[in-house]
Amino acid sequence: MSHRPLFRAQTRNVARFRNAKRAVIAVLVVAALLALALPVASQQAKSPKTQLWMDVSTHSMAGMPDMSSGMGGMAMRMFGGDAAQNHYGNTRFGGMPGQYLDVALLNQLNPGVEAEDQIPAGLQLGKVLPLVPPKAIVPSEPSGKYKPGMADGNAKARILIYWGCGTAIRPGQPREIKFEMKDGKVTGNASQWGSAMQGRYAPDRTVNVDPKFALWPNDKMHKLVPKGASLVGNHKIAGAKVPESLQFDLTQKQDFMPQIALSSTGSLETGQTWNWRPVDRATGYFLHAMGMQGDAMVFWSSSEVADAGMGIFDYLPPTTVDKWIKEKVLLAPSVSQCAMPKGIFAATGGQAGGGVMQMIAFGPESNITYPPKPADPKAAWNPEWNVRVRNKSTTTAMLGMSVDAAQADQQADQPAKPEESKTKRLLRGLLGH
Repeated sequence: MSHRPLFRAQTRNVARFRNAKRAVIAVLVVAALLALALPVASQQAKSPKTQLWMDVSTHSMAGMPDMSSGMGGMAMRMFGGDAAQNHYGNTRFGGMPGQYLDVALLNQLNPGVEAEDQIPAGLQLGKVLPLVPPKAIVPSEPSGKYKPGMADGNAKARILIYWGCGTAIRPGQPREIKFEMKDGKVTGNASQWGSAMQGRYAPDRTVNVDPKFALWPNDKMHKLVPKGASLVGNHKIAGAKVPESLQFDLTQKQDFMPQIALSSTGSLETGQTWNWRPVDRATGYFLHAMGMQGDAMVFWSSSEVADAGMGIFDYLPPTTVDKWIKEKVLLAPSVSQCAMPKGIFAATGGQAGGGVMQMIAFGPESNITYPPKPADPKAAWNPEWNVRVRNKSTTTAMLGMSVDAAQADQQADQPAKPEESKTKRLLRGLLGH
């Protein structure tokens, strides 16, 4: 059977996603300005002289292949070129399908010096990952001041916010926000957008890297992590004045989480229901969608309480996940489906419906300290180093595009194949054989 219709449909969906992003530029500019009022995460306590951060992420797109090789690698080159290569920071937000890893070392005993992570063979990236200091970032002009060109100087926006799982629109919904931007000034009830964002947000515990750090991936090595690669095994950080004791074992708990096997039933008109298999090690789930409805930007989240949702789509500590499950902001690990209200993303007035839905499976977080904290609280403790590893799995789906369960299972479970066989399968599919 020919795969050309599916490939063309996926290409059109990518184009729709890009168009949706353009449509929200003006809204996001205002949101960014209002987000400046968000609370700032508290400073961390006194830390060891040497610290290592590892962010581990798995991302997928419902109905789309993995981007690390084969057809996925070709698609990545077609749509992204060099910009689609592995770069530090790719773990933070869902991008092209694949497994992603960010490593950041801060060795205050010898800052800004290259080091290496001697990795287990299962990671399939050779024997070591070079850790390289980033280049100094040239300070940009303050973003809190609106300037012509950031968005249209004169623009109107209307936002409709829905929440909760179920096909019926609940009483009191949607929350409507209107505002107008004219000559850089905002009028209307845009402040409600800021309030919605402040209601829930992910405490920003991501390290702010600078030339004192050493990172991977980097300009020296930016290979994509192969599908099926594993972090399990011994890691040793080596380099000038790096503590000799800095080696640790990662287990299956800290390994890449599985892809989210996401499927859908129903339609945008009658209510689209999303189903997924339980994700190994997931501590909770959250879904968020956005699209257009006439002249309005529509937001929906799986939260049972009113929340725009965009502020929590990031790594979360397990304690926060547990708290927000109790408050019905997040879905519990036992939940395996969630429906969107009917009609909120459907076509209307001759205008096409649809949009983009994102889902996150929050994962575990581990801290490894040497020497370990003594049981006696009165005993002296001067740790040499600390390693933090945090995990998540995310997926993106095009609203209105049906993904059946068998397709979702195949996407999540398909083992890695030799590169040659993947290429042959791609050619056969494009040629209709």
